[in-house]
Amino acid sequence: MNPGDIAWVGTATALVMVMTPALGFFYAGLVRAKNLVSTLVQCLIIFAVVSLVWVLWGYSLAFGPSIGGIIGNLSHFALNGVGLEPDGIYTTGIPALLFFAFQLKFAAITPALIIGAFAERIRFKALLIFIIIWATVIYSPIAHWVWNTDGWLGNLGAIDFAGGTVVHISAGLSALAAALVIGRREGIDKEEPTPSNIPYVILGTALLWFGWFGFNAGSSLAANGVAVIAMVSTNTGAATAGVTWMMVDWIRKGKPSAVGFCVGAVCGLVAITPGSGYVTVTSAMIIGLVVGVLSNTVANWRATRTKIDDSLDVFACHGVGGIWGALATGLFATLTVNPDGANGLFYGNPSQLTAQIIAIVVVALYSFIGSYIILKVVGKITPLRVTVEEELTGLDMSQHGEHAYALD
Repeated sequence: MNPGDIAWVGTATALVMVMTPALGFFYAGLVRAKNLVSTLVQCLIIFAVVSLVWVLWGYSLAFGPSIGGIIGNLSHFALNGVGLEPDGIYTTGIPALLFFAFQLKFAAITPALIIGAFAERIRFKALLIFIIIWATVIYSPIAHWVWNTDGWLGNLGAIDFAGGTVVHISAGLSALAAALVIGRREGIDKEEPTPSNIPYVILGTALLWFGWFGFNAGSSLAANGVAVIAMVSTNTGAATAGVTWMMVDWIRKGKPSAVGFCVGAVCGLVAITPGSGYVTVTSAMIIGLVVGVLSNTVANWRATRTKIDDSLDVFACHGVGGIWGALATGLFATLTVNPDGANGLFYGNPSQLTAQIIAIVVVALYSFIGSYIILKVVGKITPLRVTVEEELTGLDMSQHGEHAYALD
């Protein structure tokens, strides 16, 4: 085993864990003050619950020996056979248990992204049931299809360096389904809610940006040049998209928005994720520029032209950003960056773009339809939404009996 690789992937694993509370602060700053605690605790409880799911069966379903390229068997149930030696399949220089730990952080943050779609109105019990089912039925199979060595989408040629398809498209389309099933917030037709704590949004963005270096560069699973390229491309994509979103807001609204810059930077992080270890830094800048305009346009369209209450624009950020990033990987990927990757359309390989499109369509449809069905089933077990009175009171008090701020 390689001590340098172990040190780097271990560090990256810790960095990705930071992204969960970072997402909590990012989302909590965007909701109203009466829902701040509930938003933070939802992120952390999802991390804990998915940690248990991943230990018991999630990891085995995703990375265990494949059943027809569709799903893993349960041979690694409760981490059976996952130890301190490399498994020879996914790891050669690091312990299999470290690979498990790294992948756990991806599995944990993905469903947490979805909560932004139904912020301020989900019942806590319903959320927990939904997350357990979603991590099992949606995330684990998709991870298997793309990242398992025998997964059918991976064998078809689709590539996803760090989760643009597996993480962001699945979360973004599931969020859209959730917004449709759960419905709009009370009183939103009369008054658009405003962020309760913009400094929290900025803090969350900064910590997400920081953690994302582990998310993307750690996906090299080694301390090597690909990790360095991924790190620089990640920063470049985020910076470009953040500046672009702010400029679009400045032109459209007359003032540069702090929240807009933060949302744009996150969109850039999303879009560069699938290609971060496959594309050049210049391509990362183009990817960030396009997503800054594209996601901003979709978010504005959603808010002004539809009745969809995707509270924190999870679809516009993660769904649209992930789709564009996966497509861009099919355009800009080059073997000169990563010999283990592929050439995209602009490097003479149009079949790569075809494979990316197939993966996008399959994952988007599966995530949307699957999440829609899961939420309908959960709604038969327990109410999805809090009551009108509980919603008006705020989830902090109605669900947890706690206030974010002590005013006495």
